[in-house]
Amino acid sequence: MPSTETAYAKINLALHVRRRRDDGYHELETLFAFVDAGDTLSARPADQDSVATVGEFAGGIDNPLDNLVAKALSLLPRPQGLDITLEKNLPVAAGLGGGSADAGAVFRLVERLHSLPDDWPERASKLGADVPSCVRSEMVIGRGTGTDLEPIENDLIGSPVLLVNPRIALPTGPVFKAWWDDWRVDEGPLPEGSARDIALFGRNSLERPAEAIVPEISDVLEQLQATNPVIARMSGSGATCFALYAEDETRDDAAQRLVDRRPNWWQLSGKLR
Repeated sequence: MPSTETAYAKINLALHVRRRRDDGYHELETLFAFVDAGDTLSARPADQDSVATVGEFAGGIDNPLDNLVAKALSLLPRPQGLDITLEKNLPVAAGLGGGSADAGAVFRLVERLHSLPDDWPERASKLGADVPSCVRSEMVIGRGTGTDLEPIENDLIGSPVLLVNPRIALPTGPVFKAWWDDWRVDEGPLPEGSARDIALFGRNSLERPAEAIVPEISDVLEQLQATNPVIARMSGSGATCFALYAEDETRDDAAQRLVDRRPNWWQLSGKLR
């Protein structure tokens, strides 16, 4: 039987961009959280590594042998290869860390089947700033470029969540460039307090530049705000937005309302891990 792992969708409950660093990256403060659903990876022992991609958003990956799954495999020493099938359920370039989550799932598969090298965090960071957080897929505060991780008690675990994307890919680079060109305002650090406090009183510094590129994000947020959420916000650099709810029923009602009003939008219901 193949070993399987879920590549849990990552969302930024708050994301504060502080400044642009001398190395060209941006100094960030963010609260990473993970939804109990996402892409699915299945792995079987093989003579050599291979990756096949299926699912609704498989077409968004130009070269399955050059994606983060294949790159993660190349960084992890093992006594045998792995034949991996990636079921791509999350939209690509969507602010959900989909590729990073896939890479994190590869690390967990290798850990289960063999073991991880002691320097796995450094290896993970070579794949992307948010990959180390995706390996454990547990709520953390990220600083620096997102690789400096601090634990935080998760007082939002089990919260019903709805993810919505207008089916528009939005690469990260243009959003950060728009922030630098047109906004470039350090609005301060993450709020102090519990995870709930940070989520409620934080913000996403990239919302406005992302909305300038993809105006449909404003419509998504407006529709979510009308469903009585605890909070509604864009995740990462967009275009996916999320809403947290107090009850499953409220989330499910919201999901149905959006299906009725915007049937072409992608959505995913789940709970925070």
